Amino acid sequence: MNTNSTPLLTSFLIALFLCNLSFAPHHSIGTSTSAADTMFAGQSLTANQTLVSKDGKFELGFFTPGNSQNYYMGIWFKQVAAVQKKKTIVWVANRDKPITPTNFSSSEFKLLENGQLVLLISAKSNYSSKVSVWSTDSTISKTMNDSSAKVVLGYDGNLVVTSSSNGNIIWQSFDHPAHACLPGAKFGYNNQTKKGNKLTAWKNSEDPSEGMYSLELGLDERIDFTWNHSLEYYTSGVWNGRYFSDFPEMQIGSGIASSLEYKSYENGMYFTYSLLSKALPFYVFMDTSGQLKSAVWQANTQDWTVIWTKPMPLCQVYGVCGAFSVCSKNNLDISICQCLPGFEQHYPKDWGLLDHSGGCVRRDSLQCGDKDSFSKMPNVILSRISPSVNALAMDNAKKCELACLQNCSCSAYAYDTTSSSSDNSIQCLLWYGNLLNIEQLGEKGNDLYIRLAPSHDQLGSRMKPSTKWTIVGVALSGTTILLGITFLFLRKWWIKKFTRSQKLEEGYAFLTVFRYKDLKIATKNFTDKLGSGGFGSVFKGTLPDSTAIAVKRLEGASQDLKQFRNEVSTIGLIHHVNLVRLRGFCSEGRKTMLVYDHMPNGSLDKHLFNQNNLRILNWQQRYQIAKGTARGLAYLHEECIDRIIHCDIKPENVLLDADLSPKVADFGLAKLLGREFSRVLTTVRGTVGYLAPEWTSGVPITVKADVYSYGMMLFEIISGRRNLKSTKDGKVWFFPTWAARKVVSEGQPVLSILDSRLEGNADNEELNRAFRVACWCIQEEEVQRPSMGQVVQILEGLLEVNPPPIQRYLQAMVENGETTNFFSE
Repeated sequence: MNTNSTPLLTSFLIALFLCNLSFAPHHSIGTSTSAADTMFAGQSLTANQTLVSKDGKFELGFFTPGNSQNYYMGIWFKQVAAVQKKKTIVWVANRDKPITPTNFSSSEFKLLENGQLVLLISAKSNYSSKVSVWSTDSTISKTMNDSSAKVVLGYDGNLVVTSSSNGNIIWQSFDHPAHACLPGAKFGYNNQTKKGNKLTAWKNSEDPSEGMYSLELGLDERIDFTWNHSLEYYTSGVWNGRYFSDFPEMQIGSGIASSLEYKSYENGMYFTYSLLSKALPFYVFMDTSGQLKSAVWQANTQDWTVIWTKPMPLCQVYGVCGAFSVCSKNNLDISICQCLPGFEQHYPKDWGLLDHSGGCVRRDSLQCGDKDSFSKMPNVILSRISPSVNALAMDNAKKCELACLQNCSCSAYAYDTTSSSSDNSIQCLLWYGNLLNIEQLGEKGNDLYIRLAPSHDQLGSRMKPSTKWTIVGVALSGTTILLGITFLFLRKWWIKKFTRSQKLEEGYAFLTVFRYKDLKIATKNFTDKLGSGGFGSVFKGTLPDSTAIAVKRLEGASQDLKQFRNEVSTIGLIHHVNLVRLRGFCSEGRKTMLVYDHMPNGSLDKHLFNQNNLRILNWQQRYQIAKGTARGLAYLHEECIDRIIHCDIKPENVLLDADLSPKVADFGLAKLLGREFSRVLTTVRGTVGYLAPEWTSGVPITVKADVYSYGMMLFEIISGRRNLKSTKDGKVWFFPTWAARKVVSEGQPVLSILDSRLEGNADNEELNRAFRVACWCIQEEEVQRPSMGQVVQILEGLLEVNPPPIQRYLQAMVENGETTNFFSE
């Protein structure tokens, strides 16, 4: 960190600082109500004292994670903490050496006179002296005076120790990350020290010590994910000059990063990224689940939104559920961990904190012989089970079972009919020791047989008669009591069934079940209509806490209540910065409604086509809307576990928030309503102009139908005009035809088709890029259309795009001279 201070000014500040020290015998700095961003040599932070970056974005101080009683020194987003009342930590100093409540009052975060940062607590043997539990292990010249070093918390969240005399950096937190990587940090590897940065997940939400998962930049130009600091279980793919090949989301999925850079130099290599908005709270972090995630703070929802996650799904993470546990999906398609039959959680408290690394343990010990039994688990991916497996050639399943019983270390077996040895005998697979990575599919897996202690029937045969009758009596008494309690609860539930709202909470999705009468009040009896579309009408409403909502009254929902709730809950799990967030739903009889966040700037069509609209979108706003919409669609097509085809992309379904950021609406509704897409869409006025040719050809509908619709909408964003328009004499005029004549046949610049209200004010490179993308998207053959991920890359300038061919039907219309006069200025 350089300084431009003159020697005279520096001397004055030092003198002033030393003068202030005479009134602060403990050399502390800052208070709980007022904090500086700088601490000089000899000063320290204690208790509730903090350093705050000058822009107020980051704060450094002591914190306690969750319900833990231990204290740590770390950095967090200050503004976010003020809203959420909890700290989002991005760096921890003493992650593996917590400070106990007993030592907290004497703890001290201090910058020593030699430029070393230390975290001190009282020594057990002598409370008047202090010992270090963490330090930077970096020093500068011992001859420097007391004011020769300082530590500053920067705008970027980097804690930097510098020499005031020459501005050289002595140490910085960016070189020693914990679990998170902030914009501007260089994540790299040093050839001289043979060491690199490493992001290591917390053990759990209350323990920031190093967990089982970490990632680091490899020597082969890729980011490697490792389990237990040894086994690689995932990779980012190699750097292709623009991004890591398997990580296009880093650039195109977030819509936030303005640049990615990978650089090799003499002493090593590093990767870094920056943001479009430096004030935006955003970070990339290694989650306790073993997944790398990026999150952005949403001001309108006052919460974090996870932009992308790698790897997906969760079951791909090595050992994510621990030993003797199975990873599967519930009815909401959320990955969950459960103990195998006959096993129980090893550390139940850790499981409550989503730390499954301890896995499960047997309830009963094995007898080690033919008295042991097996529990069948169907639809398992055998290739992922570890660590030790032995393949034997056997011609029937019984022999395979006996082979496992004869070895006390055998934990499970499978009679795999899909594998064979060299002599074409069917394989018997035996697993030994702890079982990891058991993943159960919905179907199409193999049968796995888990070895258990003797069954209850076998145990019962060895019991004394008196013991048996005692157990039977206790069981009957317990059952009677349980039935009585169950009856009372069911009766109470039945009475209150229709008189209260309920909360659904699954994973990270929180959906409210609204009552119809409450929504009726919130929308003033559905009087303030915002619009209508193929799936129903939308009304504005206000909740009791003054939150503005948009209520979509669905038309044609045909599923039963359970199916409807499952589908709605699946939609509620989908989160992206460019998708409208679902708050909840109502389902009472034939009254089915979805409740969304209200977008104050309405839908895109009102800004594009309303000639009387005083607020005209400039080109920069239009281009950002085009990119954001593409990112939202790319997420639906390429990031969701099950691809979601929107089926109704048009400006009416792109909503704008207070900052004019685009949010795609109505995604997932085609599947939710269970209707034939083509029948729904072709009967909706105005939507026909966005339908891909395959809708009428009878071929299966794919995500490329959305690409076609997006291309049509992109023409409208460029021109500010509807693609289709009817004249008084019954003719239909098609804007892309006119655009093709202007640009291709007449050789005029793309600027000639730009919305005239912009008066030619547009970035020529972006305008040409958008026009070419639009032309490629509306190709008649869907194989010629790009994916939405490629669309985003092109609009971001990451991919070059060649001039597109003109469609046959467009070329024919151009040659016949149609539509020219209609669109002429």
